[in-house]
Amino acid sequence: MFADYAKISVKAGDGGNGIISFRREKYAPKGGPDGGNGGFGGNIVFRASKDENTLRLFRFKRIFKAENGSAGGSNNKTGKSGKDKIIIVPVGAIVKDLDGNVLADLNENNQTAIIAKGGRGGLGNAAFTSSTNRAPRFAKEGEKGEELNLVVELKLLADVGLVGFPNAGKSSFIRAVSDAKPQIADYPFTTLEPHLGYVEGYDNKDFIVADIPGIIEGASGGKGLGLRFLRHIERTTILLFVLDITDEPLKSFNKLLKELESYNMDILSKKRAIVLNKIDILDEDRERYAYEFKDENLFFISALKKTNLNELLIWISKNL
Repeated sequence: MFADYAKISVKAGDGGNGIISFRREKYAPKGGPDGGNGGFGGNIVFRASKDENTLRLFRFKRIFKAENGSAGGSNNKTGKSGKDKIIIVPVGAIVKDLDGNVLADLNENNQTAIIAKGGRGGLGNAAFTSSTNRAPRFAKEGEKGEELNLVVELKLLADVGLVGFPNAGKSSFIRAVSDAKPQIADYPFTTLEPHLGYVEGYDNKDFIVADIPGIIEGASGGKGLGLRFLRHIERTTILLFVLDITDEPLKSFNKLLKELESYNMDILSKKRAIVLNKIDILDEDRERYAYEFKDENLFFISALKKTNLNELLIWISKNL
């Protein structure tokens, strides 16, 4: 199952306590203070990896803790610092607090971000020695590590996003032009999770196409599957509106525009093209469709028969 949203809790390590200690040497019975400082607590660190593609880790584990720092030792020894807890997420992951504030946007491979800082180690009594207090008998406890509740979201990094209602042919299209092999069937909601396809070598450019699961009317208000996956469209450069030419494509297009506008109006400023699919079933009235979509980049294709795909792919490569 594709996982692109999770709520988790993280706890950075506590700092180790400083200690109270005095030197005890054979010929120096009144040795001075030598209590060491505590070690730092480990941080909570998120790291993006291109080898991950979902947030499936968080389906089974929701609480993450870094290691505590160790207490200081005698002879002015500083305690060992706790190990950081490294949480691996896919490239494109966003970490937020529960108020929606973005703490990290991890959109590059191996990019890291410290989300919760470990506590500082406490000072041992040796650190408090002064001209007026040569034998301090107190030390400081380590600080607590930060503790946070977080939301982790995944926004797929793709050059081209396919937008369309169920059964418009998006899965067939991505299967025809790339190495992705989504399931295809003759019923609504065939696609229940996004698919990424890698398209190679058009106009000396390679690009990634994302098949976004079918949006339905009312998706921006939480109806159906669309709202869950609309976030993946936000990072794309180009939108392809894949429309079924046999099922009132202009009406479908206007409904899709309304849903995208309701979700995030900025999406509508992206470059886009209208892809009228299934011309193997109905290939009439092209002049009417050219008039209806006169202000749009318009393509007539059959994803199933792989008809007219080259022209569309060349347009995509030139507009990236």
